[in-house]
Amino acid sequence: MPNLVEIRDLHFGYGERPILSELTMDFPRGKVIAVMGGSGSGKTTVLRLIGGQLQPQSGKVTVDGQVVHTLETNALYQLRRKMGMLFQHGALFTDMSVFDNVAFPLREHTNLSEELIRDLVLMKLHTVGLRNASKLKPAEISGGMARRVAVARAIALDPQLIMYDEPFAGLDPISMGMTANLIRKLNDALGSTTILVSHDVHESFLIADYVYFLSSGKVVAQGTPAEMSSSTDPYVKQFVNAEPDGPVPFHYPGTSLADDLGLGGGA
Repeated sequence: MPNLVEIRDLHFGYGERPILSELTMDFPRGKVIAVMGGSGSGKTTVLRLIGGQLQPQSGKVTVDGQVVHTLETNALYQLRRKMGMLFQHGALFTDMSVFDNVAFPLREHTNLSEELIRDLVLMKLHTVGLRNASKLKPAEISGGMARRVAVARAIALDPQLIMYDEPFAGLDPISMGMTANLIRKLNDALGSTTILVSHDVHESFLIADYVYFLSSGKVVAQGTPAEMSSSTDPYVKQFVNAEPDGPVPFHYPGTSLADDLGLGGGA
């Protein structure tokens, strides 16, 4: 099976408010796939559906041959052991040391001895350049370092699938470049599949093998970074070039300001 993750004709919404519709996506084994789009386009929702936190109204998400939303609790937990997740802003445990943050999934999901866990944690921290920061708390390191600790925690179990939710948000240009390079190197070293949710065009295009663009819960464009860079699609051009005017509106859809103020007509 060439694809580790497959999404087929997926529909998801909150009540009457649709979030994703007619979504079909493939995430091949060993590749870095970027899922891009503006805020509210449904990018993070895709990750939550893959991880089984949410269930689709229709359609299906398949991970390693298993339909996620049909799994019983124990089977879902077993599947999640094959996944690593970097949450927005890292989401480290603030009262735990860097070491204990990375050790957490190993202690939670394995029966390994503390001696072996220690060696594994130090190896993961060494991979992200922070072995000598193992005794520090998250508040004692920079934001960029904290993000790298979160990466080390995400790969603690050598997952088949690694999902990154806005890994570049809030980072300075040097930390951003280091994080992007780390994501690509880890994917290739582990032979894993990487799903990169981001709105940072430059860094994502540097490391991704393929890109999906979402808008209003639908795939509006897809292709290699080179294809997307030269695309004449109005949405892609607006997003890649950070243009304020284009298919993506600034205002949330609904009534006009004039109508709300009882003035009638106008925007």
